[in-house]
Amino acid sequence: MSVRVAFLGNDPWSVPSLEAIAGEPDLEPVVAITNPPKPAGRGSPVTRTAVAEAAGRLDVPTAEVAGVGGGAGFEALVAASADVIVVVAYGELLTHDVLELSPQGAINLHFSLLPRWRGAAPVQHALLAGDETTGVTVMRMDEGLDTGPILNQLVEEIRPEDDTGTLGARLAHNGAMLLAGVLRMLPRGGVPARPQDDRLATNAPRLSAADRVLDWGGPADGIVRRVRAFAPDPGSTTTFRGETLKVLAAAVDRDPESGGAPGTILAPDERGVRVAAGSGSVRLIEVAPAGRRRMPAADWARGARFATDERLG
Repeated sequence: MSVRVAFLGNDPWSVPSLEAIAGEPDLEPVVAITNPPKPAGRGSPVTRTAVAEAAGRLDVPTAEVAGVGGGAGFEALVAASADVIVVVAYGELLTHDVLELSPQGAINLHFSLLPRWRGAAPVQHALLAGDETTGVTVMRMDEGLDTGPILNQLVEEIRPEDDTGTLGARLAHNGAMLLAGVLRMLPRGGVPARPQDDRLATNAPRLSAADRVLDWGGPADGIVRRVRAFAPDPGSTTTFRGETLKVLAAAVDRDPESGGAPGTILAPDERGVRVAAGSGSVRLIEVAPAGRRRMPAADWARGARFATDERLG
């Protein structure tokens, strides 16, 4: 007998888990609940979530509703009569009433090794902090923010070239396999749970536009970590000649000769643009000038024709 799954998710990172569940003969996704369509950007057409698109392709019944705490979302969960609720990158805390709807409760796939990085932006915070490893956690949900008991975890190395896009995609893929394995065990009594150690908890709150701004007075490695944390979208930001410049890829420059005040453009070459930091220097690799698409920093430099001692920020 298959496990009936009500799936809650919105993000492209949610999709591998929905696909894994739909591909398992012992699991049956009876409904996918996701946010309503909305404009994807300025002047863009109304767009369905990645989960809605995937559910349509997988022939999973879909409810596009604004939350499950009440109204149509709650009614969709009741009507689904699921054995378990599965949550992946959904962005809503579930109330006690929702958690009690299914016999097996609610299970969440979280993109960190809990209790480290509880919250909405665990991948970005792991990169900002310079963590060498992170991972995925399958947990049984309670009413707290990522505080429920752990069912399984998988460690993932953070590679030097990783940004939020590449690391998050890898975690989504690996986490989907881990989640499907936990769900398959439910009819056999489930996986033993262990409580989180709250003393080890760190928080990963949602990041704002202000967090994206590069501080050239900081060390070069910290600046590069911030670039990686906000790439490929929406990108970290600085200013050039009074206009916003997005920095989408950067590296710590190993040239021992630095000099110049923080933010000073030191030299462009075929590998990018060297910029002085508070300690060391940063090599810009890809940028997006105001109103333009991303491009190699070397191409931007050829068009910009920097003046002597010109600065960013």
